[in-house]
Amino acid sequence: MERIAYLTSAYLTPVSYYSKLLAYDKIIIEQHDHYMKQTYRNRCHIAGPGGILPLSIPVVRSENPKSPMKDIRISDHGNWRHLHWNAIESAYNSTPFFEYYKDDFRPFYEKKYPFLVDYSEELFRLICELIDISPDVTRSDSYKTEFKPNEFDFRETIHPKKDFREADPDFIAQPYYQVFEERHGFLPDLSIIDLLFNMGPESLLVLQDSQSTSADRLRLS
Repeated sequence: MERIAYLTSAYLTPVSYYSKLLAYDKIIIEQHDHYMKQTYRNRCHIAGPGGILPLSIPVVRSENPKSPMKDIRISDHGNWRHLHWNAIESAYNSTPFFEYYKDDFRPFYEKKYPFLVDYSEELFRLICELIDISPDVTRSDSYKTEFKPNEFDFRETIHPKKDFREADPDFIAQPYYQVFEERHGFLPDLSIIDLLFNMGPESLLVLQDSQSTSADRLRLS
């Protein structure tokens, strides 16, 4: 039975998000949900010298408080591209693979994208390519509220305000090398770039070990 996972559009999403790409046969990226602040839709968490550092993309305020994600535009307020890239470079410049991947990511902080979903999707596709995975991914054509037994809704499960241990117990955070681990201990479920810059090609192995156990049970059923 084909396993389908529903995910939100999101910016440099956490490791748990990418683990779903391996655990499910098909991924539907929601674009008809309402934009909500303080979610991964426009933010990510990286590991800086001082600990967890949130990075948020400013968006253009809409007159409609229930604007669908597909209509959300990126704002140029606050020179955020420069600030994000400086923060990423400062956090990961000493990691084993930052030099190897930085030229792939830098253009995303130089070019302007009008819409948030397009920007996030381009980053998503790059990261999939660098990790060497080819998930079957499509955008939603409407907002789904009812799900079949083989469909799994993670749209509000993977959330910066929720403890993944409770919200998503099927995700198993596998420890991996982090450059500031001696200072802060292992920080689980950060942005996928934390895994990529620290582990490089071995990122795929970490994701494979983090796959959803519920999906494995469904596969065997």
